[in-house]
Amino acid sequence: MSGLLTEPAPRAARPPVQRVVEVVGRREVDAYVELSLAAPEIAERAEPGQFVAFAIGGGTSALLLRRSIAISTADEGVVTVVVSAAGPGSTWLTERRPGDSVDVVGPLGRPFPPAPPGARALLVGGGYGAAALVGLAAQLRALGSEVDVVAGAAGADRLCSVQELTGIATRVEVTTDDGSSGRRGLVTLAVDELLPDAAVVYACGPMPMLRAVADAATARGIPSYVAVEESMACAIGVCMTCVLPIVGADGRTRFSRSCTEGPVFGGDRVRFDDVGMLPWDVVGADAMGVVAP
Repeated sequence: MSGLLTEPAPRAARPPVQRVVEVVGRREVDAYVELSLAAPEIAERAEPGQFVAFAIGGGTSALLLRRSIAISTADEGVVTVVVSAAGPGSTWLTERRPGDSVDVVGPLGRPFPPAPPGARALLVGGGYGAAALVGLAAQLRALGSEVDVVAGAAGADRLCSVQELTGIATRVEVTTDDGSSGRRGLVTLAVDELLPDAAVVYACGPMPMLRAVADAATARGIPSYVAVEESMACAIGVCMTCVLPIVGADGRTRFSRSCTEGPVFGGDRVRFDDVGMLPWDVVGADAMGVVAP
């Protein structure tokens, strides 16, 4: 695999906690719902790029698997998340109201690594993936970095956190596939323009977008870090349903769990061509009878 082989994201410094917490705020934002949770222990531990996992449906629910949602911000004891109602579990979550209680575990996963001191950072968010960049943008600015942002979506109603990011970033560019907000086209239109000034790139969103952004950064020799949106059944590294082929520091590919080794990976370490497949050269493939083509 070509590129910089960026260092993996650092491990979280403190372990997660499980708590029943109160919903203290709910805000509809176009196609999404933003929930605010009174979760001081989680907020105190959280770093940008990490996520929380919600128990769904109450104590007698048949929905057994938790739903993993990226943390948007974690300030003054309050954790905010942005939820898209994609199925029964996430729809139930969007229906929570202030005063309701939810069972949540977090913070989980590895965070975004910090930028070099004073380095200009480019943040790229696709759809509600942009919510995961709000806390990162604020952290980078507090550490003295200039921050540029590209937010993209299929249409205006699928954009997310643009207002929050505009209040933090030096420059914000918006793209939509249908041209209903900002420029018509993919995020790469604006990314290609802003990359020459960037020293590091961070991205969160759909896998095709992450691939395009990581490839563009790698082609210019710029390190990139991507927060993947893989489905996570357990969120604690047990079930192995969220694995991705990741190139290690030794140049060998291993299946890494998005929930524990991720969700943040070096953009040039993810073998995007082989996501969902079993590459012949992945560590352990020979024991499963996979042979080189």
